[in-house]
Amino acid sequence: MTHHGAGPILVTTAGKVGAEAARTLARQGTPVRVIARDPERATALARAGVDVVAGDLAGRDSIDAAMRDVTAVILVSPAIPAQEIAVIDSAVRAGVAHVVKVTSKASADSPIARRRDQAAIEDRLIASGLAYTLLRNNAYMQNLLMLGPAVSTTGGFGSAAGDGRIGMIDSRDVAAVAAAIVTAPEPHTGRTYWPSGPASLSYADAAAELSRVLGRPVTFRPLTFEQQRQAMVDVGVPEHIAHMNAQAVSLFAEGDSDWTTDDVPTVLGRPARTFRQFAEDHAAAFA
Repeated sequence: MTHHGAGPILVTTAGKVGAEAARTLARQGTPVRVIARDPERATALARAGVDVVAGDLAGRDSIDAAMRDVTAVILVSPAIPAQEIAVIDSAVRAGVAHVVKVTSKASADSPIARRRDQAAIEDRLIASGLAYTLLRNNAYMQNLLMLGPAVSTTGGFGSAAGDGRIGMIDSRDVAAVAAAIVTAPEPHTGRTYWPSGPASLSYADAAAELSRVLGRPVTFRPLTFEQQRQAMVDVGVPEHIAHMNAQAVSLFAEGDSDWTTDDVPTVLGRPARTFRQFAEDHAAAFA
């Protein structure tokens, strides 16, 4: 069944993936609604034809209001179980036809709190009886944008990822996959996909690609876990998130994200973006 003329698709937050998915749906002429805590900051989405509603995933009433007439949901947020579970419960009450959940390599016994939280949300979604699709994405190329200032001021960047290779994916491809599934969910019902980029690369490989794209040397410096954590705290990341991020980077070093799949081309009928394409599109951030 395709999505025609029915109610809107709800995207739960306007972060990297949510905003891009909402823009993609609006471009296709699919009615789409986004919950924004601060609609003032989402004016570009409103101009692109997205119905931006003021609301908060912490409030049942604002979720229920945003859920009115919704046919399908793209569930994407910072993975706070109480909030995403509130969205799932609201979707059940509203009789929503399909939920696409943007998640990661989730497991109940992961050392990383965020992945345990994702597992709790996934479990609740599966138990809800709603038709669903899980997108367990590899790490986002866009995470490297945080290194832009270091690259432009010091000519390189540090990470505790060691030699670990990562099948990193452009977050725009995650948005495209979510948008494609939510508009024609039938063949994807009950499926778990593992979206990745086309290749696994180390941070040293990423530095080499950035060097080629920028036309000047970009060097990779190995960091310890503690140096990695402190570097994030220094740029203003809250302590507990810095710790969690540093844990994730340490798992990269152990090969935890060294996997790729054909799920992006399978769903989209085109190749996933390469790291070279990402670097070219975001060269200004590293200059």
